[in-house]
Amino acid sequence: MIDLNAEAFETLVVSELDALPDEMVEGLDNIIFVVEDRPEDGSLDLLGLYDGTSLTERDRYGIGELPDRIILYREPHLAACESEDDLRDEIHTTLVHEIAHFYGIADDRLHQLGWA
Repeated sequence: MIDLNAEAFETLVVSELDALPDEMVEGLDNIIFVVEDRPEDGSLDLLGLYDGTSLTERDRYGIGELPDRIILYREPHLAACESEDDLRDEIHTTLVHEIAHFYGIADDRLHQLGWA
């Protein structure tokens, strides 16, 4: 397990988000990225969560809509990783996984692609 404060973890998340391909992030509209310590249930099992309606499920989307959220959980990431390199890889994988949910890619397809 790694020990990293919230600010340092958020810096890693921003760095990994900036490193994602433009094609992946340019379609993200009205979405925010959030770092929280743990999921509401307090477990260490969930690394991230897409909170919103995927593009494939939307019939309309416009002004006045609250933004969708991609949440990364700091403590589960730290518990799952033994080095900062492992942590960067896991943050990257979590970001790709949750962004894929925004685009409407289901978990079974993500498993086939190696992102779940």
